[in-house]
Amino acid sequence: MKIVRYTHNNNTGYGIVEGDAVQPLVGQPYKEIETGNGCLPLGQVKLLAPCQPTKIIAMGLNYHSHAREMGHKIPNSPLTFLKPPTAVIGPEANIIYPAASARVDYEGELAVIIRKVAWRVSKQDIQEYILGYTCFNDVTARDLQQQDNQWTRAKGFDTFAAIGPWIETDIEPGCLNLETYLNGEIKQQGNTSDLIYNIGEIINFISNVMTLMPGDIIATGTPAGIGPMYPGDRVEVKIQGIGSLVNYVIANGS
Repeated sequence: MKIVRYTHNNNTGYGIVEGDAVQPLVGQPYKEIETGNGCLPLGQVKLLAPCQPTKIIAMGLNYHSHAREMGHKIPNSPLTFLKPPTAVIGPEANIIYPAASARVDYEGELAVIIRKVAWRVSKQDIQEYILGYTCFNDVTARDLQQQDNQWTRAKGFDTFAAIGPWIETDIEPGCLNLETYLNGEIKQQGNTSDLIYNIGEIINFISNVMTLMPGDIIATGTPAGIGPMYPGDRVEVKIQGIGSLVNYVIANGS
């Protein structure tokens, strides 16, 4: 099942994609899925970010290939950081290149969307807390990350958390191909089997630190191949079994 959040004729709601149509939902999808009346042509709705998180928890250095690429040792425990919800944008939206940075990178990732309040969740019980999975671009001002020695500014600019196009509820996350394309050229090519900490370990670790809320996003890390993008570029994150997330880079003030 593909859950979307959309706008149509100035109305915003959630729905389920069925072929070339969107079946509207009554309310939000975090408890019971209840469909409404009628269908909307998919081509006539604007897809938004498929959830509205209270927070985005992201993983650093969580692929073996990326740790090697960056010359870092494997973390002894999951390395987490936060991105603000104001950074969220949806499919086909613009990533704004901040004037403060001279290098802004793409980082294609698999994201987990939380279904219900989660606190101290055991690794064995995680499935009931997961609504589904989607594509994520953890946009990063690489020069500011290196300059600041902490990641809040480099990861937190508005538009630096691209997510979508929908939440896929019916996949297993353990062995999914992940690719990132820049202007049609493949730049990242990884598989979630290369994760250092798997989904169960991640949710267990984070939920023992903070309470996760419905709609919260966990970005699970990026494989090797990170690199810069510039105004005028088109970036696409494609994940097996989910689909592709396309965004465009524009200059600050465009």
